Amino acid sequence: MKYRPLGNTGIKVSEISFGTWAIGGSWGNVNDADSLAALHRAMEEGVNFFDTADVYGSGHSEELLAQATKGREDEIHIATKFCRSADIHDPATYSEERVRAFCEGSLKRLQREAIDLYQIHCPPLAILQQGTVFEVLDKLKAEGKIRHYGVSVETVEEGLFCLKQPGVAALQVIVNLFRQKPLDELLPAAHAQGVGILARLPLASGLLTGKFSAQTQFEADDHRSFNENGEQFNVGETFAGLGFAKGLELSSQLSWIAEGRESMTRAALRWLLDLEAVSCVIPGFKNTAQVLDNLQAANVPSFTAAELRQLKGWYEREVHAHIRGAY
Repeated sequence: MKYRPLGNTGIKVSEISFGTWAIGGSWGNVNDADSLAALHRAMEEGVNFFDTADVYGSGHSEELLAQATKGREDEIHIATKFCRSADIHDPATYSEERVRAFCEGSLKRLQREAIDLYQIHCPPLAILQQGTVFEVLDKLKAEGKIRHYGVSVETVEEGLFCLKQPGVAALQVIVNLFRQKPLDELLPAAHAQGVGILARLPLASGLLTGKFSAQTQFEADDHRSFNENGEQFNVGETFAGLGFAKGLELSSQLSWIAEGRESMTRAALRWLLDLEAVSCVIPGFKNTAQVLDNLQAANVPSFTAAELRQLKGWYEREVHAHIRGAY
């Protein structure tokens, strides 16, 4: 396992780390025994960083991480997020009283004395511009409740605004082969400032695995079933904002990336790992096999300069115009 600096935090994180949305909920059927086994195997393979949120299974993923990392709190770093269990548009959600309550709830579920990276969970730009939430996070950091803080953003504009806030240590950004816009301005700016980048949804809700077909059916409690058009939350969180049918079409056009790289999954993650600004990629998982498959991305060949030009041109011609929602 290779490790990279998480911006200027002083923390070094495994370049392939993992997100825990899937094991918490909203990704169909999941089994806690499988989840815990996968978490333990990931740590055995050198993974030292996990991303979660208080709304993943109403805190269930945080509780699973507490079980899996018990006794290893000093060596396994955890990032969690807050605000989406309340009205994200209400300024009161970001008051000191509410943020403290969110923080204490996560600390209790994680069974930790401090949160390594505490992130605002995709708040509206207007809330960020008010600025009071950053003052609250500064207080929590001074008190030792959190070690560092950051923001999970939906758009490049939000990310660039966050870079103007001196306390922001990391940004969590949707970036993958279908979402290349952050490469133009946001990622270089973050890297120049020493702000870490967590690349989330690296496989575009599974589209970039190449394993789906027009006959694929998702379970009723899977967000790929109930949020394809942004019915419950930002449309970009599901299939990169492309919709399933368009995503399938574009995925088939990308099948060539697997040549010499074993699979589309590993190739898609390799593309992200080769981005200098990326601190780590955080694919999701439900079982040990998926963890091990994702980890193999570190061992496949990088893309050539010609291939990178081909991918950028393809994105600009075929993909960019079809992404729905602000990004």
